[in-house]
Amino acid sequence: MLSTRYVTGSPSWFDLGTPDMDAAAAFYTGVFGWTYQPGGPEVGGYGTFQASGKTIAGGMAITPEQGGPTWNLYFQTPDIEATAKSVEQAGGKVVVPPMDVMELGRSAVFQDAAGVGFSGWQPQQMNGMEAAGGRDTLAWVELYTPDVKAATGFYHAVFGWESTEVPFPGGTYTTVNPATAGPDGMFGGVVPLDNDALESEAGAYWMPYIEVADADATAAKARELGGTVRMAPMDVEGVGRLGRIADPFGARIAIITSSMDAS
Repeated sequence: MLSTRYVTGSPSWFDLGTPDMDAAAAFYTGVFGWTYQPGGPEVGGYGTFQASGKTIAGGMAITPEQGGPTWNLYFQTPDIEATAKSVEQAGGKVVVPPMDVMELGRSAVFQDAAGVGFSGWQPQQMNGMEAAGGRDTLAWVELYTPDVKAATGFYHAVFGWESTEVPFPGGTYTTVNPATAGPDGMFGGVVPLDNDALESEAGAYWMPYIEVADADATAAKARELGGTVRMAPMDVEGVGRLGRIADPFGARIAIITSSMDAS
C-alpha cells in the first residue's frame, strides 16, 4: 500500500495547480480538514497542505497558459536526468526539463505516451510527503488511459513498475507496484478509459484518492463548498466506499473510506 517508505517509482508527492490558490485552499481545508501554509516569493507562492501537522501536498496558482486546474503526481527517482531520458525513449515527452528546487530536490514534468501528465522527484533535503496511506492523506492513485497494456509498458520502462491483474467485481483490475515490491507494495491501478463513461468524457489523467472518515459526509461538504460530486459514494466489495469530486475550478480528486477504516 501507499506509504512514506519511498523507493524508485513510488508516489512521493502531489500538488494542485489552480487559477485561484486562496479559494482552492479554502475549499480543501473545508472538505478534508487540512491546513494550508501559503508560500512566499522565494518559492513563487508555492504553498503546502498539512494533515495532523504533517506536510502532505502542495499547491500554487497557475495561468491558463500553464494548463488547466489539476492535481499532479510526482514519482520518486534516484536520477531525474536518467528518468527524463527514459521518458523520451519510451515515447513520452519532457515538458519541463530537470531543475533544482532550492536544496529540497530536483524535479521535472513529463507526459506519458498517451499524453497524461506526471512529474518526477529526485529527493535531496525533502523526501516527499510526511504522511501517506492514512486518514486525510493520499491513499491510492489511479491512471485512466486509453490502453492499459501500453501504459503499464511505458511506466515499466521508466520506473520499473510491475503490474498484476487482480479479481474485481465485474472482471479484473490492473494494479501497479515498484519493482520487486510485489502485490504487497501496490499503490495504484490502471483503468481503461473507455470502460468508464465519466472519465472517458473528461479525458485520460492520474487521479489521486484521499482516505476520509466518511465518504458521504465528505462528498456533501464538497458540494456545500461549491465543488461537484462527479460520482456519488458507492460501496465496492473488499475495498470500501468511494466517490469522486471536483473542486470549484474543476480539478478532479477521489475520496475513499477503506473497508478496514469503515468498521
